[in-house]
Amino acid sequence: MTRWLLALLLAFLAAGCASPPRATPTADGAAGPWSGRMALQVEGNQSQSFSAGFELKGNAQAGELTLSSPLGGTLAVLAWAPGSATLRSGGQTREFESVDALVAHATGSAIPVAALFDWLRGTPTAVAGWQADLSLLGQGRLAARRTEPPPVADLRVALDR
Repeated sequence: MTRWLLALLLAFLAAGCASPPRATPTADGAAGPWSGRMALQVEGNQSQSFSAGFELKGNAQAGELTLSSPLGGTLAVLAWAPGSATLRSGGQTREFESVDALVAHATGSAIPVAALFDWLRGTPTAVAGWQADLSLLGQGRLAARRTEPPPVADLRVALDR
């Protein structure tokens, strides 16, 4: 997994700033789906840091997160529903016990999925160890920082307009 994430990071650096076309957001962006770019930086562990284009549909109970390269290629599709969580990448499918385990495996670090949906809707849901900054959500920006448990991690989301 570490090699895959490192290769992913190198691919992003080599690809430059190209941006694929994204899904058109609904009139009420607070309802989703959401698309744009996301980056996760984990201090002291570059193998857990990544950035990717994304499209997020559904909700914390049932949804789909597609991660894409700057050139528009699909890197991975994470899908979840009650009792099911799957990762499709590189022609392979893996099953996980929960959406949280799935996201932690795919991104290299735990991200509070239920709270992320709330944050994108503008709801400042509190999560132990995380501090979300929703002040720029109106301009399509979201930032969240995890201080506990270590290591510190910064999640940045830039939504397409």
